[in-house]
Amino acid sequence: MNIEGLDYNTQREKLVLPEYGREIQNMVDHAVALKDKAERQRCAEAIVAIMDRMIPQNRENADHIQKLWDHLAIMSDFKLDIDYPVDVSQAGNIMSRPEPMPYPMTQIPVRHYGKMIFEIFDKLKTMEPGQERDALVALAANQMKRNLSQWSHGFADDEKVASDLARYTDGSVQLDLDKFQFDKSASRETDKKRKKK
Repeated sequence: MNIEGLDYNTQREKLVLPEYGREIQNMVDHAVALKDKAERQRCAEAIVAIMDRMIPQNRENADHIQKLWDHLAIMSDFKLDIDYPVDVSQAGNIMSRPEPMPYPMTQIPVRHYGKMIFEIFDKLKTMEPGQERDALVALAANQMKRNLSQWSHGFADDEKVASDLARYTDGSVQLDLDKFQFDKSASRETDKKRKKK
């Protein structure tokens, strides 16, 4: 939609550094177009002074002046031919984006237990019976009950925990609910959530 006299930002050229606004970008464009180098220099210094006043909280940073001149060079697309008071050769690195980090795409059968619990299941499959294995079984069972309670809005069935523990350890861990006692903290969280309902 073109209406004479109206100029929308969506129709304008995209700003290189939007935090300074279109007026500063116009000043930079004007400075680049100037023929006399001395006049360009004075104009550039005036622009940097205005940029400095726009964001005074940055003055506390040690590299504050360097950043202002770097930003001026970036906004001019490195076409502003002046004597920079600082080295702006590395200014282009400001605009470079880091490589995206790889996202772990491991699949787990049920999300509510989490990846670490499944790592414990894998360890339990190969452990010899003994005190260390019993302690790890207790740790896993209590954490499973807490996780199940959080995901099911307060309902965590002991039998569900025992059957899941047997299932995901390929039957190597059989939790005897007549003898096994869940931690009070795991049971208390379940009881609190039940009372709220």
